[in-house]
Amino acid sequence: MRRMVEGLVTLMSADYPSTTRCAGGPPPHSANGEDLLRFSSKERAFRLELLAPAKNADFGIEAIKHGADAVYIGGPEFGARYGAGNSVADIERLCAFAHRYRAGVFVAINTILRDSELASARQLAWDLYAAGADALIIQDMGLLELDLPPIQLHASTQTDIRTPAKAKFLADVGFSQIVLARELSLSEIGEIARQTPVTLEYFIHGALCVAYSGQCYISHAHTGRSANRGECSQACRLPYSLIDDKGRTITENQHLLSMKDNNQSANLRSLIAAGVSSFKIEGRLKDLAYVKNITAHYRQLLDQIIAENPQCQRASSGHSTFAFTPQPDKTFNRGYTDYFTHGRQDDIGAFDSPAFVGEPIGEVVTIGDGWLDIAADQLLHNGDGVCFYDAEGEIQGMRINRVEQQRLYPAEIPPELTAGATLFRNRDQTFERALEKESADRRIAIKVSFTEHADHFTLALSDEDGVQSTADLPKTGLDLARNAATAFARLKENLAKFGNTMFTVAAVELQMTQPWFLPPAAINALRRAAAEKLAAARLATHPRPPRRQPSTEPALYPQQELSYLGNVFNSKARAFYEKHGVRLIDEAYESGQEKGMVSLMITRHCLRHSFNLCPKEVKHLKPDPMTLINGNERLILKFDCKACEMHVIGKMKKGVKLNLEPQAAR
Repeated sequence: MRRMVEGLVTLMSADYPSTTRCAGGPPPHSANGEDLLRFSSKERAFRLELLAPAKNADFGIEAIKHGADAVYIGGPEFGARYGAGNSVADIERLCAFAHRYRAGVFVAINTILRDSELASARQLAWDLYAAGADALIIQDMGLLELDLPPIQLHASTQTDIRTPAKAKFLADVGFSQIVLARELSLSEIGEIARQTPVTLEYFIHGALCVAYSGQCYISHAHTGRSANRGECSQACRLPYSLIDDKGRTITENQHLLSMKDNNQSANLRSLIAAGVSSFKIEGRLKDLAYVKNITAHYRQLLDQIIAENPQCQRASSGHSTFAFTPQPDKTFNRGYTDYFTHGRQDDIGAFDSPAFVGEPIGEVVTIGDGWLDIAADQLLHNGDGVCFYDAEGEIQGMRINRVEQQRLYPAEIPPELTAGATLFRNRDQTFERALEKESADRRIAIKVSFTEHADHFTLALSDEDGVQSTADLPKTGLDLARNAATAFARLKENLAKFGNTMFTVAAVELQMTQPWFLPPAAINALRRAAAEKLAAARLATHPRPPRRQPSTEPALYPQQELSYLGNVFNSKARAFYEKHGVRLIDEAYESGQEKGMVSLMITRHCLRHSFNLCPKEVKHLKPDPMTLINGNERLILKFDCKACEMHVIGKMKKGVKLNLEPQAAR
């Protein structure tokens, strides 16, 4: 479900020049520039989904505790994050926990597949369906030619969705949810929303691939490790020198293809207004502290939007409380950018370092024998990690054993440290310790009704989703209480004790003719029985989303020709595209066919723009090629100014072969 409220849903933003409905496109311009959502009370609710990463089942469970409406996780093979695979049994365990809260579990089978892998992928899909998975995230269209279970399909970010035509096509062939390219602006998202009836998913936080997802082949060309097969070697995080067409050096030894991390905290209302309803956090390889902290951060932001707009609602049930204050700056990031959400802007790159530098805390004043004095406006703690840039621009770090006000005693002082250096804290020991403990609690609100009948009492529980359960207590051997007010108060108190369960009591109602004395042990047993029944009923009634039916007639693919950029790696994928009108289909880059000098990466990031050499901004300049150099590696940069894109050109290194070993065997 994605289509925005078909009423007066308006956001005021300078990005949108025309007045339209939020459901069908962007809202009107605001004179004061404030982001406001105004929902018509006559229209249906708009479900907002917070989608968090799960490296494994335990991480997924913590993400749900910390407020995720759904999690995405890799199965035992065919996931685009090698090293983040999980057994079907673990995914089943995660589903059992998630479904208690009406939260979804989406499993990634999002690599491109060889013909020999199709049967295994099909069987895995059926196994995951039996385990309770709510959706499959896929890239390879060959899967749609197989006998898949009736499970919802989501289009992976690797499918490179940048246009309304591509989005509409994926909806027409049976996808219920599609991940939009990270590079899209609000106006581009709005244009896709106007023409697409399915849920739009958008990355709101985490690492940014500099290339359009699914359109990067540098890793395979240089190492044989294909990003489309889940084994990216991250060439974008390496240092490069940039040379112009005259051989002049523009800059040396900088991480020129490394982007800052995505952070859309300030843009959630704008994204909702544009048509996004699934908000995705990157990070299936990130640590647990990151998952807890970032999920809780966006849970609070979305809850505030929902509280202010009654027609917005959560995509799952319950409410999370936290034992810490979420702070995105405290966990791994390369600095933050909202990328192209508001159009092209400066300072989106993490050129100095791809590492986590952390928050600035002050400067070094004096360096002594085993200690250093700093000028800082923040309190440091024993065990903190700090770092600094040395004279070569490299990051050096140290761990602080002891802190005495403004004097630090590191485990070891790097010889590169000098007075005047700026220090950054990249590990806050106190914050990390808080996240190592139980840091969130998620509860489902229930109403409790205790009713007296002729020969028994009934305890009835009804939760926020309307799921109900009852348990009976025989009315035998009971006496009347001496003090009616005290008896009723104690009974209400005992009925509200759901401390070790997933429930929290919103209201207790008593329907009794007389103040019976009811032993606490009997009430406790009755309450436990009703709670267990309610938990079981929630699992039994979890509304697994249905598969979207494709169009009756095969939809036409937006192009009649597919180059290697189409990532067609098996006969079923070829048959799929032929069925949908594609006449010429090249083999995937990973096929081993000689491609020569081709685009190994296509990106909206532009180094001409980064170094004020953009022909659109400086009229006498031309978009002449440039060169990136890393050791013996040379990559040619060509600039498509009409599309405002940079192409990184190269060829397959001699001797490089595709890693043909199945993921499950590695």
